[in-house]
Amino acid sequence: MKKILFRKLLLDCLIFFSIALLSTSIIIWIFQAVNYLDIIVEDGRDYAVYIKYSILNFPKIISKILPFAVFFSFSYVLIKYDLNNELMILWNYGVHKIELTNFFIKVSIFLTLTQLIITVFVVPETQNLSRSLIRTSNVDFFESFVKPKKFNDNIKGLTIYAEEKNSNGELKNIFLKKDVNDNEFQITIAKKGKFKNIDNLKILVLSDGQTINSVNNKLTNFTFSKSDFNLSSLDTVIVTSDKIQETKTKEHIDCIQKYFLSDLKLNSQQKEYINHNCSLSTLDNLFQELYKRFIVPLYLPVLILTSLFLILISKESKFYNKFRIIVFLNGFLFIILSETLLRLIKSDFYYNIKIVIVPFILFTLLYLIFILALKKNIGSKT
Repeated sequence: MKKILFRKLLLDCLIFFSIALLSTSIIIWIFQAVNYLDIIVEDGRDYAVYIKYSILNFPKIISKILPFAVFFSFSYVLIKYDLNNELMILWNYGVHKIELTNFFIKVSIFLTLTQLIITVFVVPETQNLSRSLIRTSNVDFFESFVKPKKFNDNIKGLTIYAEEKNSNGELKNIFLKKDVNDNEFQITIAKKGKFKNIDNLKILVLSDGQTINSVNNKLTNFTFSKSDFNLSSLDTVIVTSDKIQETKTKEHIDCIQKYFLSDLKLNSQQKEYINHNCSLSTLDNLFQELYKRFIVPLYLPVLILTSLFLILISKESKFYNKFRIIVFLNGFLFIILSETLLRLIKSDFYYNIKIVIVPFILFTLLYLIFILALKKNIGSKT
């Protein structure tokens, strides 16, 4: 009978948790998806790239919301059970509070493993895929980021200025500067211009203008009545190199091994670090990223144990409302603490150990306090 009661309570917690997690994540994802419209509006990417990029960022939102959803869901269901006298049914069937607590601790371990899978494997992989998507995609909507009376430098090595842009997309009084290399550039001035697709190539068709070429400080120029400026081989200035949060966990662990071997040195020939995400200058960021992936999920058992303090006092107690507020404040304090300690992470591995053990210390202290509270409560079944 106890197993049935435990399963019923757990099922209610997990259902409410799933609803809270998904609904909150979707709302945040929608707001972020609006910001991602810059991929099209500013960088001229295809709509399919925008949709895929937005979807690939959803696991990251899930990982951020999960601790809040866990604590809120389990606390809400326990309070609901208490107000409906359903917890009293458990105690009358001989369920001990410590038994229920130990059962939920086992559940918290499962949720922690799930969160670890998300933060260690899923999120870095999807973030890396989203960056690769931008890196390998083409600029398709050049018209979108060319704004009149503004120098537009979204395209790498190219600056475009247009004095006017009519409803048909035709540009007037155009200025283009293309940087070929340090000693070579090209300036084109035209009265009119319009973007066209010719043989699957994006072309800016220019009319009535001239082009000035500079090669090794020598200038040449020619005028034209019509000229095609090929934009297909150009790309935007968006950052395409992978960031630390987008790097696979295995690569970070390999970097830690180099750290212990004192092998994070400069390449003598290239005069730069072989891996831009694995160097002495980025160690603090690397350790912070590993903290987010491996340590923050370890606070889930702490949060669930904190919510279980709600079963210590029944609704008949005059301290019930105050105690409930204290439990909620402690839960949110632990969530804030898990994120705040991130700022204390340094490039010293042994110093960081002090911060890594914090969730273990918190869990042990809370569990001891919980047992002592049960022993002092004469009327409870421990």
